Amino acid sequence: MAERFGGWPGGTRGVPEISADELARLLGTEGEPFLLDVREAEEVEAWAIPGVVHIPLGELPARHQEVPRDRPVVTICAAGGRSTVAAEWLRSVGVEAASLAGGMGAWGQVYDAVALERAGARVIQVRRRGKGCLSYLVGAGDRAFVIDPSLDTWVYEDLAAEEGWRISDVFDTHLHADHLSGARRLAEETGATLHLNPADAFEFPFEPLADGQRFELPGGASLSVAAIHTPGHTEGSTLYLLGDQVVLTGDTLFVDGVGRPDLAERAEEFARNLHRSLQQRVLSLPEDALVLPAHYSEQVRVHPEQPVGATLGELRQRLEALGLPEDEFVAWAAARTTPRPPNYVRIVQANMGRLALAEDALRQLEAGPNRCAA
Repeated sequence: MAERFGGWPGGTRGVPEISADELARLLGTEGEPFLLDVREAEEVEAWAIPGVVHIPLGELPARHQEVPRDRPVVTICAAGGRSTVAAEWLRSVGVEAASLAGGMGAWGQVYDAVALERAGARVIQVRRRGKGCLSYLVGAGDRAFVIDPSLDTWVYEDLAAEEGWRISDVFDTHLHADHLSGARRLAEETGATLHLNPADAFEFPFEPLADGQRFELPGGASLSVAAIHTPGHTEGSTLYLLGDQVVLTGDTLFVDGVGRPDLAERAEEFARNLHRSLQQRVLSLPEDALVLPAHYSEQVRVHPEQPVGATLGELRQRLEALGLPEDEFVAWAAARTTPRPPNYVRIVQANMGRLALAEDALRQLEAGPNRCAA
């Protein structure tokens, strides 16, 4: 077969390397490579790219027949060392293999974006592929709003510049527990106004949101605060509506589940709040309203030109929990608690403004996937 990695730069040992950005562009397409993770089992269980096949490096010589010969292979490890050794060995037995440059560390910093037009505005969904984090620019004319930005604020500044937008307002949907919010940093860098829900305990200056508050964009588009208090995931979980066509649900509702209610150790209370929030504030919206969440899980397939989202009608059919009575919903949610995000307390403290750390230390706090769904 043709050598599809032949034109790629060689890394250590001259083995071809694929960048994390290029890998993200290939996933979900017909040219998707076979992903081979050569780390140890506990590393893969903690965090892996969806769809990988796991063969530890030490077992590869005995198990190399499990690796296909009819498609390109990308080997993966933590930082690129073991994957380079694996790719070199596979190439010696006739497998078309390349190493993921920078390994999972690089994968954790990959962003891509997809745009759609709704309600007189352009909505750009920014996907942080290694974390499953979703954030948004909503723009029209010469201005834009940013919702749930990650710490890499240059991503939003660059996208806004490409569109000819000035970022005027920055929002978070809630106090994040699995990743570091870039909302405060982005507002400081751009001179934008920072809007947050005062029901969450932030310890720095911001403009408090009010129920029903509306933020206008040029040309008549507007973003409205549909629910200042949709408690369940956190006490200050907030929804944003773009007309009646798009709802940014934060971690209240995902395309494959609902927000986990146990992060504050008040699982039953928060589960009841979450049920009421979903029934009264979300499911009352039109069936064709597009739900755009703040996260997606490893089970969600991401495609290059399609936003991660679903209509409310699709989610009603897909998610049985949305039709459960309150008591059954509480029991269902309580039975599905999962391990909390690593460094949960310190991430929350950092996002509250209570913990100041150097940049490298901040980055280490949020390594790994999100764990915000029930």
